[in-house]
Amino acid sequence: MSDRIRFHLDENVDPDVGLALRHQGIDVTMTREMGLLGLSDEAQLTFARNEGRVIVTHDADFLRLASQSSDHWGVAYSKKNTRSLGEIIRSLALIYEVLNPDEMRGWIEYL
Repeated sequence: MSDRIRFHLDENVDPDVGLALRHQGIDVTMTREMGLLGLSDEAQLTFARNEGRVIVTHDADFLRLASQSSDHWGVAYSKKNTRSLGEIIRSLALIYEVLNPDEMRGWIEYL
């Protein structure tokens, strides 16, 4: 497992967030690129779990799923249209800088 947090953006997160994080050298996958578009939330969370990635989402269903088991690498949640893209990017970059994967494991971080 990597000693740095890696992210997976759910399909409801603007891809520009992923591009901006990549520009900062952060490892990010996106639903569309990984061929996961349209799959269930459970499938998205399973992918993130198997890849050791924190899932980034605006979908509150992930809060329920993540609260049912701590067997995931973390969820970073922001309610849709409550934060600018810049705020989301800065929040995720801060998480990347100050936390390690073990600290995010099983955790839900509200952006």
